[in-house]
Amino acid sequence: MKYMLMLFAGACEPTPERSAEWFQGLGELMTGLDAELQATGELVAGHGLADPSKARTIRFVDGSPVPTDGPFAEVKESLAGYWVIEAGEERALEIAGRVAAYTRFPMEVRQVMNDSLDQ
Repeated sequence: MKYMLMLFAGACEPTPERSAEWFQGLGELMTGLDAELQATGELVAGHGLADPSKARTIRFVDGSPVPTDGPFAEVKESLAGYWVIEAGEERALEIAGRVAAYTRFPMEVRQVMNDSLDQ
């Protein structure tokens, strides 16, 4: 089965509250996890995403799609990156748990509904 593991970060949390050591540890965690998933053959795809301030959202307003700045102003957490892995649900939850334990931000795990990524 394929699962998408989505990493959320606190869009409203001031980054100065995170130490340089914390960011270094986060980089080490992500680099190590990427290497592990590649070595086990579980990684299908994965990318970090640009800061949410650079995002655009398309909303349907007055019968037309209208682009707006930013993701959702009312959201405290924003999607920061993702992995798509080929693994069982237990493994997907274990990987997401490792990241959430470090970041203290939510990870969402969803099964990919078809195998079109194989092509």
